[in-house]
Amino acid sequence: MTTPAQASSSSPATVSAASDLPDAPDAEAIYVVLKAAVAAWLAGLTDRRPALVGIHTGGAWLAERLHRELCPDAPLGFLSSAFHRDDFAHRGLRTGTGSSAGKTRIEFEVAGADILLIDDILYTGRTVRAAINELYDYGRPRSVELAVLLDRGGRELPVQAGLCGVRIPLQPEQGFVLSRLAEGGFSLTVERA
Repeated sequence: MTTPAQASSSSPATVSAASDLPDAPDAEAIYVVLKAAVAAWLAGLTDRRPALVGIHTGGAWLAERLHRELCPDAPLGFLSSAFHRDDFAHRGLRTGTGSSAGKTRIEFEVAGADILLIDDILYTGRTVRAAINELYDYGRPRSVELAVLLDRGGRELPVQAGLCGVRIPLQPEQGFVLSRLAEGGFSLTVERA
């Protein structure tokens, strides 16, 4: 298994002998690293009040937990990047379960706010670009910082996370999938894309 410390050096994921897919890293260990980075970022905003915004679906889960554990008084919102994606005709709307799953919900003033935009897996950068477009539909923030649990490389757009739990390169035909467990923790799997 690849630990966050090992993976942060951009080493490729370890391949399991049982299959040609790499072993999935420990999502909870990576979350601890991300949480520490977010706590340090929050501490640096001494005179400003940040807002957390999670990108559906994995980023929304991360935002909820970070909000609960680090800054429960900060505004919290959720974004769907679906309508601003450049591949919308191909992907369509992808939503989770429940009536509010996958919908944008921002109930605070975005204009002038310091936004921590949170996603689970950073790959091409297209989801983040679309999420920023959606965010600007609600106003012009003072700043936007990107936090991701895992950066898997493969960028197609000039997008970089300022806060990242771990960087683990992965082959284009493979993908990391974040799951939320019943008790609220996270797990990662590696699947064929």
